[in-house]
Amino acid sequence: MRRTDTHKPVSAKALAHALPAHAWQAVTWREGTNAPLSGRFAAVRVRPAHRDVKRSTPRPEEWFMVEWPEGDAKPAKYWLATLPADTPIAELVANAKRRWRIERDYQELKGEIGLGHYEGRGWRGFHHHATLCIAAYGFLVAERGAFPPQPPGTQHSSKALQYPQTSAHEAPPIRPERHVENSIATIRVTIAKLLARKLDRCPCCQRISQYAEFMTQ
Repeated sequence: MRRTDTHKPVSAKALAHALPAHAWQAVTWREGTNAPLSGRFAAVRVRPAHRDVKRSTPRPEEWFMVEWPEGDAKPAKYWLATLPADTPIAELVANAKRRWRIERDYQELKGEIGLGHYEGRGWRGFHHHATLCIAAYGFLVAERGAFPPQPPGTQHSSKALQYPQTSAHEAPPIRPERHVENSIATIRVTIAKLLARKLDRCPCCQRISQYAEFMTQ
């Protein structure tokens, strides 16, 4: 039975309000900057009813998860997940909260690697550009992982970072940048310097590379 006068689909909000008290659990998904990040969640198996009247069979069961902070008047977020039925709620929450990491990766791909610099019109060119950017980003992340973690108590604020030292104070760098040892930007510049020392000539025109001479200083 799918739809009758007494058996109809319910909204996500109504289902969240109808869940019993024992369905809610406190789950911690990762360490935050100041304290572990945790929340109050509930997860049940449901069949999505969106446009199911156009189907000959009901939709398969999925996970329906709700985040409802303690003391709030209404739920904060809802999720549908196609993970297996025996998935623990802690794993459901961890997968739902990975959006922050994805958005951070996207910001670094655009800001440090150049994902947003593509100006072509074709899908193939953008696909090649994105593939190279993602490969470069994966390499830089692996290189960053090789650095030891910073000791406890290290200041992460940008105000605590130092400007690079200059030998001639009358001619400081045009764009002085603060330095973070294990940042993507710093590792990218370090790799560029190493490559420039190996390339005495431009690989395109075979001219002597002035950039290599500048980068080796």
